[in-house]
Amino acid sequence: MEIARVFNNNLVLALDEAGREVILTGRGLGFQARPGQVVDETRVVRTFVPSDGRDPDHLAQLLSGIPPEHIQLVSDALAEVGLDAVGKNPALVIAVADHVSFALRRMAIGMDLEYPLLAEVRHLYADEYAQAKALLGAINARSEILLPDAEAVGLALHLVNAGFATGDLSYTYTMTGVIQQMVTVIEQLYEQQLDSGSVSVGRFVTHLRYLFVRIHQHRQLHEEHSAIGTAIRQAYPEAANCARRLAELLELRLGAALTEDEVSYLALHIARVTTDTDDV
Repeated sequence: MEIARVFNNNLVLALDEAGREVILTGRGLGFQARPGQVVDETRVVRTFVPSDGRDPDHLAQLLSGIPPEHIQLVSDALAEVGLDAVGKNPALVIAVADHVSFALRRMAIGMDLEYPLLAEVRHLYADEYAQAKALLGAINARSEILLPDAEAVGLALHLVNAGFATGDLSYTYTMTGVIQQMVTVIEQLYEQQLDSGSVSVGRFVTHLRYLFVRIHQHRQLHEEHSAIGTAIRQAYPEAANCARRLAELLELRLGAALTEDEVSYLALHIARVTTDTDDV
């Protein structure tokens, strides 16, 4: 491997044998090193291979500002709680390590933050929240400075964000707020309280998450005069009306108009979530 850029004594950006840009960490790896030199592979401790289109140079820049021990802490904690596959996503490891590193510094000076999205995260992302609580426990077991339970919210949002093409956590925050708004609109129109723990609500939230991915990637479902879309709108006119209102909300919040097919499938999920059965 050949060094492409040196960030500090312990981190370099390099080109591997396949010509890919990879981020390498290891004590003394970048000491007195220069671009073009061959990497001393005996010093390499960790290799990050960006695989989702993220800019390797930008990721390396972020990584260079995180203490190596915090990166190790997060990597070990992810492995302990069974998130090894997720942990292979370098962008996630770096984002979580950065989050944890800042949280540890805050706690060291007595600065505690409250997360306003606690209720939303627990209801909308139950799986990620459970994983985040386990991850927080593994982190605290390895750290002299203990992070409060509320940090599970921040960790959960990073786990949710890992499923999106965007590396911008603010998009996940926006998405969370929009989903909660959409649920509120449905409850108001149907005059009923939705069960956040039900299978249908979980399915609905999953559908919305993938919808946001399609919106972000400009890959919405689209077929002119779709037969199944027409059938859905005819079968569930009330849900179709609700779906159109939600589409207006999405266009206002995200600046993207939904296609007719997306509105129709949204109506199908609204019909499911408002009857709370698995056979709608």
